[in-house]
This record gives sequence, structure tokens and C-alpha cells, in this order.
Amino acid sequence: MFLAIPWLTALKVIPWGDVIEHAPKVLAAARQLVDRQNKRPAPSAADAATPIPVAPEPGVLQREVAALQQDVQRLQQTQDQLTRTVADLAEQNTRLVGAVDVLRRRTRLLLAVAAVLALGLVWLGWR
Repeated sequence: MFLAIPWLTALKVIPWGDVIEHAPKVLAAARQLVDRQNKRPAPSAADAATPIPVAPEPGVLQREVAALQQDVQRLQQTQDQLTRTVADLAEQNTRLVGAVDVLRRRTRLLLAVAAVLALGLVWLGWR
């Protein structure tokens, strides 16, 4: 019961009108981010075949370059995953905002019906 009170307070404090208004913008921005990530050129073999300056120990330098290339590849994969996650969250947020809007409308309708019924009971009590 104690956990429900902060959630109810949070739901009352959140400016749902602003959230509903900005949800499509957030979704569009997330989709643009995904599109931009998808259009990013993949590293080509020519980039990987860039000549390496001669060092006293070429084996060490080549291992370091290979390790850095793997790190870059992992970072790109992580960035792609994060971009997809942001897009998914934006879509979920849009659906959540729509559901909350429907619930707000239903709550108002329920309050209106309850008020009409209360007035009807009062009117029947006075007869």
C-alpha cells in the first residue's frame, strides 16, 4: 500500500499534457538517430589496410592496432544497440502516453457518470 502512494503522487504531478504533446517529437528524433546510425558507412577493408609506420617491434604495433580495431568495432556495436534501445524506448513511451491519455478520459467519464448518479440519488431522496 505504501508503494502505491508515491506512484499515485507521481502520476498526479507529471504534466501529462506536455508529455503527450512531446511524445511524437521524441519518437521522431529517435527514428532519425536510428536512420543516421544505419546510414553510417561501415569501416572498409581499405581503411583497415592503411600502412602502419615501421616501428622497432612491428609485431607489438600490429597487435595494438588490431586490438584498437576490435575496440572500435565493439564500440560501434554498442552504439548501434543503444540507438535501437533509445528508439524502442521512444516507441514504448509513445504507446504509454497514449494509454495514459485513454485512462484519463475514462476516469473523467467515470467521474461524470458518478456525479450524475449521485445527483440522481439525491433527487430521488428528496421526492
